[in-house]
This record gives sequence, C-alpha cells and structure tokens, in this order.
Amino acid sequence: RPERLRDSVRKVGSNGAITAVGSWSSPDQAPAVKAVLFADGGARGNPGPAGIGVVLKDSRGKVLGEIAEPIGTATNNIAEYKALIAGLELALESGVSELDVCVDSKLVMQQVQGNWKIRNERLRALAARAQGLSSKFESFSIRHVPRAENERADELANIGMDSAVDMDDTYEQGSFDR
Repeated sequence: RPERLRDSVRKVGSNGAITAVGSWSSPDQAPAVKAVLFADGGARGNPGPAGIGVVLKDSRGKVLGEIAEPIGTATNNIAEYKALIAGLELALESGVSELDVCVDSKLVMQQVQGNWKIRNERLRALAARAQGLSSKFESFSIRHVPRAENERADELANIGMDSAVDMDDTYEQGSFDR
C-alpha cells in the first residue's frame, strides 16, 4: 500500500549526502499530486567517481524532496539513468500521480521515450527500469532542458560526486577497517 509524503525535510548524512525524509500520511488523506522532477547525474572522469542529484517539486514549486548521493564509479550515462530512477522512486513514494520529468541528458530522454536505440546492455537495463517506473504514473512526460534549468539537480549531483571522490580517497589511503 503506497504512502504519500505530506511534509518533506532535508537530512544531511555524515558523508554529505542529502536524502528526503518526512512525515507520512495515509493515501486517502492526500489528493492526487502533480509534480515536476529534475534529475541529473555525473561522473568525474568517464568512468569515475559518480553522483546523482534529484529535486522533486509540487505544482506550486514547493520542494517535496531532494537527493544527493554518491553511486561509486560509473559513467556519465549510467549516473544520469540512476538519477532518473531515484527520482521516479521518490515521486512514487511521495504519492505523485502526474509527473513531468526534466533532464539535461538528451540521450536519456530520447532512449526513455523509445526514440533512440540502446546498444549498451547496462543502459538498456536501466532504461527498462525507468520505463517500468514511469508506467506507474497516471500521467508521465519527460523532456530535455538546458543545464541552467536543471541547476539545483546539478548542484546535488556534484555533492554526490564529491562524496564519491571522498569515498575513493578514503579507500586509496587505506583508512578503513578491513
């Protein structure tokens, strides 16, 4: 039984990652929700330390949730898909029924829409996951936006990448318990 997010609070973890947390209400207390999702992913190097950034806003522009997290070593395209998937999951968990997605990756937009072939097996699996999640919304659209319109998601993705770099540095320095 899905729960709907009523109020969202940002929580910063010890590694600098921001995750959405909030108070939850039962589905019958919350009306259908229209929202806009901004998603971005990136890697420093390709592949390299990667992170994702997600911003979910209701139709009035109120932030329902944000995500900034490292995803380890990945390519830019994998990071873009993982950001989209994390955002779709957040929107579903938040009770969103009508979703407009904004991404600055034309490749991801075209592949999710089925307009471009996907030759890479890993990307094909991620695209299928994104398409499966998108089919759970009453209304779904995805569009390409310039990076300037995706600025907050880009900032969050950079926080995720910074955390991924810090994790790699810790690993290389051997400052963890084996």
